Amino acid sequence: MYGVVTRNEEEVTWDEFDRAFFEMKDVTGRATEPVAGGVNMISCFGDNAAVEGDPTLAPVSEAGKRATRERKYFDWDYVCPTNEIYREGILEMIDDATAANQDVRLDDIGFPRAEYCHCERCNERFAASRFSNRTDWRESVITEFVSEARQHVSGRLFMTLYPDPYPGHLERRAGIDVDAVSEYVDEFVVPIYDTAYGTTYWVEALAAGFRDRLEIPFSVELYAINIDLDDLERAMEVADEYAHSVLFGYEAGNARALLRRKRAQTREGVSHEPDQSEQD
Repeated sequence: MYGVVTRNEEEVTWDEFDRAFFEMKDVTGRATEPVAGGVNMISCFGDNAAVEGDPTLAPVSEAGKRATRERKYFDWDYVCPTNEIYREGILEMIDDATAANQDVRLDDIGFPRAEYCHCERCNERFAASRFSNRTDWRESVITEFVSEARQHVSGRLFMTLYPDPYPGHLERRAGIDVDAVSEYVDEFVVPIYDTAYGTTYWVEALAAGFRDRLEIPFSVELYAINIDLDDLERAMEVADEYAHSVLFGYEAGNARALLRRKRAQTREGVSHEPDQSEQD
């Protein structure tokens, strides 16, 4: 099964794709109307615009550093997952999405890194919680949010995972208890992105790791912008061995060309022998 991840509404209905995900809200904070023809994606805790408007929304490390693009390794600004007002806004977006299409994908879920968050609100909630370990408390925060989101989704719930299948890493890094959230999620999506896919052994290693790690289906999302079709095809074939579906991110035209070529090659391999009675 093959699908597309896109910001362009017209591409969700292209015949070459078995499924389509439409980016309703992205990490820049840009939001658009949900579509009926695809699964609407919502960036939950990545939001440049919100943090630019109110820097206090960003998670804070114990050293007082905010989780924004100014920090090393951060590509966008994060919002603290315990901010109730912001969470309510995300849940309202989920309601809008399900009014158009009952399936929803939660993107950018979790805390930004292991050292976050030590804002006053998080410190107070952790201190008042039943947990003695901050990692366990963070996992409870994310599981609670996913559980709450599940109540707003009448169809299938998809959730993006950071591409690290090593046991304990998602828990420590993002506060995602994979086993706990699997109770509420129907399928995970794992972006395994590269700008070339010149080699694919690492794609196989990650995909195989998630196959062993997860109890529910998962899809692999590949980056498709300006990727050579031969290289993209090799990555697709590797991912296809392990994942429920392979998705192509943000270049539907390139993905469509690859799938058309693949299907044409399949048809070319079919031969038809004459009926034996016609030969007699």
